[in-house]
Amino acid sequence: MSGTSSPEAVKKLLENMQGDLRGLSLECRKKFPPVKEAAESGIIKVKTISARNTDVLAALKENSSEVVQPFLMGCGTKEPKITQLCLAAIQRLMSHEVVSEAAAGNIINMLWQLMENSLEELKLLQTVLVLLTTNTVVHDEALSKAIVLCFRLHFTKDNITNNTAAATVRQVVTVVFERVVAEDERYKDVIEQPVTVQGNSNRRSVSTLKPCAKDAYMLFQDLCQLVNADAPYWLVGMTEMTRTFGLELLESVLNDFPQVFLQHQEFSFLLKERVCPLVIKLFSPNIKFRQGSSSSSSPAPVEKPYFPICMRLLRVVSVLIKQFYSLLVTECEIFLSLLVKFLDADKPQWLRAVAVESIHRLCVQPQLLRSFCQFYDMKQHSTKVFRDIVNALGSFIQSLFLVPNTGNTSATTNQTGGNTPGGTASAQTNPGILGMGGGATVLPAFEYRGTWIPILNVTVQGSAKATYLEMLDKVEPPTIPEGYAMSVAFHCLLDLVRGITTMIEGELGQAETDGQTMTETTLSPAQSSDQQSVSGQTDKELVSRAVWEEMVNACWCGLLAALSLLLDASTDEAATENILKAELTMAALCGKLGLVTSRDAFITAICKGSLPPHYALTVLNSTTAALSNKTYSIQGQNVQMISPSSESHQQVVAVGQPLALQPQGTVMLTSKNIQCMRTLLNLAHCHGAVLGTSWQLVLATLQHLVWILGLKPGVGGALKPGRAVEGPSTVLTTAVMTDLPVISNILSRLFESSQYLDDVSLHHLINALCSLSLEAMDMAYGNNKEPSLFAVAKLLETGLVNMHRIEILWRPLTGHLLEVCQHPNSRMREWGAEALTSLIKAGLTFNHDPPLSQNQRLQLLLLNPLKELSNINHPDIRIKQLECVLQILQSQGDSLGPGWPLVLGVMGAIRSDQGESLIRTAFQCLQLVVTDFLPTMPCTCLQIVVEVAGSFGLHNQELNISLTSIGLLWNISDYFFQRGEIIEKELNKEEAVLQKQAEEKGVMLNRPFHPAPPFDCLWLCLYAKLGELCVDPRPAVRKSAGQTLFSTIGAHGTLLQHSTWHTVIWKVLFHLLDRVRESSTTADKEKIESGGGNILIHHSRDTAEKQWAETWVLTLAGVARIFNTRRYLLQPLGDFSKAWDVLLDHIQSAALSKNNEVSLAALKSFQEILQIVSPVRDSEKPDTLPAINVSVPVVVGAMTATSLGRSFMRTDSIGERIGRYNASEPPVITDEIEDLNLWWAAWNTWYRIGSESTKPPITCDKLTFIPSQPFLTALIQIFPALYQHIKTGFSMDDLQKLGVILHGAVSVPISSDASPFILPSYTEAVLTSLQEAVLTALDVLQKAICVGSENMQIMYPAIFDQLLAFVEFSCKPPQYGQLETKHIANAKYNQAEWVALNYVPFAERSLEVVVDLYQKTACHKAVVNEKVLQNVIKTLRIPLSLKYSCPSESTWKLAVSSLLKVLSIGLPVARQHASSGKFDSMWPELANTFEDFLFTKSIPPDNLSIQEFQRNESIDVEVVQLISTEILPYANFIPKEFVGQIMTMLNKGSIHSQSSSFTEAEIDIRMREEFSKICFETLLQFSFSNKVTTPQEGYISRMALSVLLKRSQDVLHRYIEDERLSGKCPLPRQQVTEIIFVLKAVSTLIDSLKKTQPENVDANTWAQVIALYPTLVECISCSSSEVCSALKEALVPFKDFMQPPASKILFWLSRSPAIEMLLPHSFLHRLFC
Repeated sequence: MSGTSSPEAVKKLLENMQGDLRGLSLECRKKFPPVKEAAESGIIKVKTISARNTDVLAALKENSSEVVQPFLMGCGTKEPKITQLCLAAIQRLMSHEVVSEAAAGNIINMLWQLMENSLEELKLLQTVLVLLTTNTVVHDEALSKAIVLCFRLHFTKDNITNNTAAATVRQVVTVVFERVVAEDERYKDVIEQPVTVQGNSNRRSVSTLKPCAKDAYMLFQDLCQLVNADAPYWLVGMTEMTRTFGLELLESVLNDFPQVFLQHQEFSFLLKERVCPLVIKLFSPNIKFRQGSSSSSSPAPVEKPYFPICMRLLRVVSVLIKQFYSLLVTECEIFLSLLVKFLDADKPQWLRAVAVESIHRLCVQPQLLRSFCQFYDMKQHSTKVFRDIVNALGSFIQSLFLVPNTGNTSATTNQTGGNTPGGTASAQTNPGILGMGGGATVLPAFEYRGTWIPILNVTVQGSAKATYLEMLDKVEPPTIPEGYAMSVAFHCLLDLVRGITTMIEGELGQAETDGQTMTETTLSPAQSSDQQSVSGQTDKELVSRAVWEEMVNACWCGLLAALSLLLDASTDEAATENILKAELTMAALCGKLGLVTSRDAFITAICKGSLPPHYALTVLNSTTAALSNKTYSIQGQNVQMISPSSESHQQVVAVGQPLALQPQGTVMLTSKNIQCMRTLLNLAHCHGAVLGTSWQLVLATLQHLVWILGLKPGVGGALKPGRAVEGPSTVLTTAVMTDLPVISNILSRLFESSQYLDDVSLHHLINALCSLSLEAMDMAYGNNKEPSLFAVAKLLETGLVNMHRIEILWRPLTGHLLEVCQHPNSRMREWGAEALTSLIKAGLTFNHDPPLSQNQRLQLLLLNPLKELSNINHPDIRIKQLECVLQILQSQGDSLGPGWPLVLGVMGAIRSDQGESLIRTAFQCLQLVVTDFLPTMPCTCLQIVVEVAGSFGLHNQELNISLTSIGLLWNISDYFFQRGEIIEKELNKEEAVLQKQAEEKGVMLNRPFHPAPPFDCLWLCLYAKLGELCVDPRPAVRKSAGQTLFSTIGAHGTLLQHSTWHTVIWKVLFHLLDRVRESSTTADKEKIESGGGNILIHHSRDTAEKQWAETWVLTLAGVARIFNTRRYLLQPLGDFSKAWDVLLDHIQSAALSKNNEVSLAALKSFQEILQIVSPVRDSEKPDTLPAINVSVPVVVGAMTATSLGRSFMRTDSIGERIGRYNASEPPVITDEIEDLNLWWAAWNTWYRIGSESTKPPITCDKLTFIPSQPFLTALIQIFPALYQHIKTGFSMDDLQKLGVILHGAVSVPISSDASPFILPSYTEAVLTSLQEAVLTALDVLQKAICVGSENMQIMYPAIFDQLLAFVEFSCKPPQYGQLETKHIANAKYNQAEWVALNYVPFAERSLEVVVDLYQKTACHKAVVNEKVLQNVIKTLRIPLSLKYSCPSESTWKLAVSSLLKVLSIGLPVARQHASSGKFDSMWPELANTFEDFLFTKSIPPDNLSIQEFQRNESIDVEVVQLISTEILPYANFIPKEFVGQIMTMLNKGSIHSQSSSFTEAEIDIRMREEFSKICFETLLQFSFSNKVTTPQEGYISRMALSVLLKRSQDVLHRYIEDERLSGKCPLPRQQVTEIIFVLKAVSTLIDSLKKTQPENVDANTWAQVIALYPTLVECISCSSSEVCSALKEALVPFKDFMQPPASKILFWLSRSPAIEMLLPHSFLHRLFC
């Protein structure tokens, strides 16, 4: 009021007052003098006050009664003009607040009089209003009087006055209550003692109230009285009042000043005791009324509801509920129940409409609804008000669809004409038909089972703008447009959902924020999670949560029923969108609160909306089955969950195949379905964190929709539009076609957003996808239909975007994908593998924190599924797996680290039966590993690489792979060698860790080849793998592996620890030999036609046996080489002798195998190990090591006995490394005795091989195995080298064993097909290699014996025996068992015939050796004792006796020359030992030999030339010369019988003999004249020895003469006889020649006798000579002139015998009985008579 108290305003006021008083004085001057006077005195009063007081206004107020009095008097005149002037003046005073309480009372009284006189009614109302609004001086009765005045003016007959008064009353009532508010504000700091208010209507109960409050209390109380048609207590003078106006005033007070009622108990008491009963009472007609019931049926007529009252009551109730529900708990419960009842279908339409509007007002106030829930629904024994409201709305909506709409019946019947049921029906149907036509624009509407209800735009979202609750001027019920109630109810639902979800989510967010803050500030990390969760939530929050949950639980069923129905009925996209949004927000809210059932129900509703009607989806049907059986009771009414109608008139946008096991035709998707689908996607995208188990529903639905729309997964799992594989193609409209990429994109974004989900929600998502996938897998079993790949694709997408926390979902994710990979449906399988491998690759390339290199556990976790794929047998899966491995190697190979075992395991898991391409891919991976990644992998994985490479070698699908894998093993071994120290260090380190772990666990460390150091174990594994490959069924693999194994051991074996060699020998090499031997001996002998494809096989490899033979050869040679080169390492191992025995056993079994290749190779290996001499220092080394084919003398020279037992040092290229094993030990000394044992073991083996192989077969057939010449040669060639080691202990027994073998070896025939390569032509006198070797062996022996000890020399005879046996072969080839052999000339090439060798050269060489040896050893005791000379002669006798019958001419010639040489040495020895009798038996043998040779029975060949004959004769002459020089001169040392035999022989020879086969012309030459001559001369020589030193010599002479004469006598007699018998025919030339020769001999003999001293000629000799004479005489008659001339010469010497003294002759004759024997008796008689 500062404007009215300023000096200017005061001055103006005073002026105006004086002006008003003057005007009044003027007006009343004539008619009303008292008034005039009062006015004038008033002027003076005003002036005085203004002059005397500084505070003019206060002074004026103080004197206001006097100041106002003139004006009051003026009003009393009742003159309109004066009255108006006075009222204006009074108003001016009031506006300046210069009216005191008394003055105000006077003014009101004056106004009352004016009112009663009906004067200036509008001015009156204005004055009252100014009086009450400008100050607070009017109280109590004055105030009541002023208010009554306004009320009374309201009920005049003037409408203007009435309306103005009504407005004034409203304003005055407001002013009264505003004063209370102001008063409370003034006294708010004063603490009052609360006074208990008595529960009665006594007016004295207001004594505690302050003045303004008291006035307001009295006013409000009287308003209630008036509305209730009772007399007022305070507003005295009221004459008339309407309920509608009273209710409006009550509503405005309650609405505008709720705090007054809430702060003052007195007012609260009024509400409870007056207002609420009044409202309930006034509601009575509305409750009882039932539309359509006739009055006759009830005993008393029911009052019809009155629209104005009813509408105003509902407004009051709305205010009461909104403002005072906390005070009026019970009353509000009643009011709300009434509201719900007003929605019943039997209530008038207008009543239902205003009730819905009232409920709408409540629905937009979520806090109010929350309070309802808290105060009613959550209390026991209380009505579930909130639930009932929601259910009532649902029931109301359903009733609008189900109950026939009877039009908008109003309270008055005359308005119902246009709204008959028929009219309604037509109005309902037409728009529906219009909509169905599709041509015209369809109005927004709900349509359900033929009922069509338009949707009106009734309110703005979120505000309850009522239409019928605001119709305060209407007396009659209004006409309700069709669809209005439905539209309001629809908005009620939407606003209810929006309100409570916004409120609860806001509070939830706040609570979470507070909870986090509280947790951070109060909790220590040590506390358990349970304590955290309990302490983190305060009691307040727990209470709040309980309220939220109750609100949702109370409303969700009703909301869902109504929204589902509306969704089904909606034909408007916007309405559908709103419904879906409501369902979505409710689902999300339920999810946030953890209310699973309700959440699932809302989600199910959206899902069902997304799919075609009656779509068979198990998940949804099972979920809704539980819901559809429930009914919800709303005060006696049942709300049923209505199943969706299939008659939706929606535009079909897509036709597709349902995702079902059996084909079911097609299904159609409408635009609403697509809309629902988008909502579903939105729900999953925005609220995935709260979906939990509902993911199952959501994803199942999406999967079916995706299937119907024909979306197929592409790279990375994103879905793209694709063509349906089976049945009719999916039909899509252009509308949906444009939507598809969007839907696909949203789908992808949905799964991308899973990265923002918490772990639990993510697990729910994964579980749901897995569950879906399992269903799809079940469906895909047993048929080849295209499976649904939605779940698998989305599992992939989800995994890819959650790589940052892949650990938590990896196991369930990959576990399921592994199951998918095993599915029989190839497409399903392919996608499972695609997903799994993509995830693994992505996981390995993802930038994890910490990186994979520091998180080994994660790396192994990521790689493990790759390994698990190895358990699946489908080739397509394995190909994917291996391609993945290849890509991992190419991109991540350097950083695999601990993942290597898994990756290698994948390659190694490929089996031979899994197809070529698979093996090839796996092998490609392995090649990449070996070439690029060996240095980057942990050394512990190298063993796995070896095993994997080995396993590829064993694969039999692709030979090239097997061979290449062996190459890889070689590369790996090179790598080991190059990086040996690094690998060894790392492995030792790892070993120490493992050892420690094992000790902690109390177990033994278990790994292959354990005692060996880890690096050695690596090598051993490599060797073992190669060893396995060495017995592969394929020859090429075996060969390659064998070469690699032995090369590796040879090249890198020195890296091994010394002790490891034990394992190499026993577990690798011998094990391999055993296996090879076993396989070789059991190999198939069937012929292999070809080597696969067009490869031809050489005949030497055309059986498995032959192929295995090659392997055996290679293996044995390799092992032998290792024994040879590494003996310095092997011998100190301890069981070397045992190993040596085993090796020899292998050599023996190989040598005795029935395969020439193997047996020969075994011997080569034998030869190789025999070169192992104890190593010598470089300075002592011979220039050349003995090789197998080096001549024996060199071998002997190199292997001297002194070299045994020498200490050795390494001399190989890696000698310096030996210090690594024996750094602190002195060089190992080889034990000489042990060495000897080794060599004797070798000798025994050699003997067994020799005796077995040369033993003749028992039976002989085509398949008989005969050892080959190269084999036997090699066998015999071994002996010299071997003998050098064992010669010190070589005994006679050993020699005999050797002899058996040598004899057997040379006896073996050869196959005819091999003969051209081995045998020289028969005419060539050459030895075979074998024969050379045999002689070499004997030569070595005899030379060793020569330099050996005395006890060795007893072996000479045995050697002679052996050699002589060979000599006999010249004439008697040896027989090999029962085997039939052919002469080489008769053998047919390439037939299984055996050819005997040409033994002549061998026998002759043997003979030469015998002669040579005998020359050296003739005097040896053993040679003498063992009658070696006799044996030699005996042996020579054979060829000599055969002579021309010998197979070779050279044989007997050599035999002769040999005999001559031997005798030249042997005879002196024999003479020397004559007395011992050791040679007694030799002489007869010698005599027989001479006899057989000189007078052979064999006939010379016809083609023998004269020259040759002469040469042969000269040989005979040599023999006779030997007799004359070496035998006969020593006759006294020689047995007489022998000498007699010699003489007889000479005698025989001296008579000319000849061959009968010669021609006459040759006879002179062929008569062996030289031979005869030498014989004769010898006879003569020994006949007339001039010096007879011993009787023995004389004996020889006599014998010689005797023999000679006897021989002559015989020839002559035979000639005479033949001559006589022949008659005139001449005798044969040879006989004539012979007789001539004899006659010449006789003459020579007599001449010689004459020259000899007489004492040297025995009388017996003379007698024999004389006895010849008669015979000579008889020859005279011969016819041959040559004979006659010879005879003449023979007879002439006899003249000297004609004159001997008779006595002497007689004496001689009497002394010689021989004369009697030689000469006939008659001759003697004639002679002496």
